[in-house]
Amino acid sequence: QVQLVESGGGLVQAGGSLSLSCVASGRINRYAIGWFRQAPGKEREFVAAIAEGNQRIDYADFAQGRFTISRVNTEFAAYLHMSKVVTEDTATYYCAAHLFGAGSRSPGHYDYWGQGTQVTVSS
Repeated sequence: QVQLVESGGGLVQAGGSLSLSCVASGRINRYAIGWFRQAPGKEREFVAAIAEGNQRIDYADFAQGRFTISRVNTEFAAYLHMSKVVTEDTATYYCAAHLFGAGSRSPGHYDYWGQGTQVTVSS
């Protein structure tokens, strides 16, 4: 079992940058890591994912060109760097792990979830 803890959320001005971290309790080499977000009253939505083995990276359309997902397996960690943020990026951001995953966009495919970190973008 893997426990995930996100951090790095906070208040940021529109146009600014923020980096989120996801630290695991153990090795993540065999896991795809996904980032999702959920705004109040909305469904949880896919943001980005990096497959097991770093063989594939995928971004939601709104994240393409603004967000960067990465992982450092030796640190048991994954990251989401957000730049040029807009108010619509305000949400709770979650990381998730999928054993032997290819980086699915579906939340249902992920085995483990963190508790989330809040990102608020001010105008």
